[in-house]
Amino acid sequence: MKRVAKELKRRPGPKPPVFKDSILQGIGNTPLIRLSRMANLPRGLKLYAKAEWYNPGGSVKDRPALRIIEDAESSGRLTKDKIIIDSTSGNTGIAYAMIGSVKGYKVSLVMPSNVSEERKVIVKSYGVDIIYTDPLKGSDGAILEVRRLVEMEPDKYFFADQYNNPSNPAAHYHTTGVEIWEQTRGKVTHFIAGLGTSGTLMGTGRRLKEFNPNIQVIAVEPATPIHGLEGLKHMDTAIVPGIYDPTFPDRKIKVDTEEAYKTVKALGMKEGLLVGYSAGAAMWAALQVVKELKEGCVVLIFPDSGHHYLSTSFWLEA
Repeated sequence: MKRVAKELKRRPGPKPPVFKDSILQGIGNTPLIRLSRMANLPRGLKLYAKAEWYNPGGSVKDRPALRIIEDAESSGRLTKDKIIIDSTSGNTGIAYAMIGSVKGYKVSLVMPSNVSEERKVIVKSYGVDIIYTDPLKGSDGAILEVRRLVEMEPDKYFFADQYNNPSNPAAHYHTTGVEIWEQTRGKVTHFIAGLGTSGTLMGTGRRLKEFNPNIQVIAVEPATPIHGLEGLKHMDTAIVPGIYDPTFPDRKIKVDTEEAYKTVKALGMKEGLLVGYSAGAAMWAALQVVKELKEGCVVLIFPDSGHHYLSTSFWLEA
């Protein structure tokens, strides 16, 4: 017994957590991964990605989904007789489905029919009702359809409304921003995130700027209205989320779909990271930023892994 005790004491690294309530306790506290192989950086410049696929639902969307649902429970807007409904490109839907399963809620999701097969299958595995919309209308088509459904039967649903719900950025304000500040020991100088609902950028960015107003907050979006970057919005032509303030980011970088795709492949080949398309877009933007710097600490968000997209033509043709 003494020998076993000594071996356990010598075991390196932190002890793995024990979730005594549910898998929802695993949401948040995701790792930062240093990216040292994507570019030749000066000694005083560090580049990190926050690996959000470590959340139990596999993406950054676990954070706002949990906050939206728990805030609605606390306010009495969500009760067991109501169905959680929202539009989604997939990841938030997975989060709603997982959380709804744990908490005992029915969930209905409205999503474009061209979302990846993996995300459709995952959502269905939780017993969720899926309503598909025209893929050519993208996320905006799903938004309009969910609004129509809620207007028809307002008492039937709790409309989570991730694009306009202040609980979305609040989730990142209270968790993601604090985590990045603590993980970098207050040394973060630049924060980069993609624009979808904008919750990650707005909530995390605001918290970081409260810690240090000099931190640069950089938004990433597709370069064109029609693009292949699931989860991201071309804000000039899309329905703009109510939680988004276009004057807030210090800078906005537009990314071509092909550049993002090339960067996804480079991350796999150089860093051993299998990431989603929006992560590729954020990485490409970060590479443009670090070209201009001699020192600093740049942190970007990798919203999910590539595992949710392996059935798409991008991976099948790789």
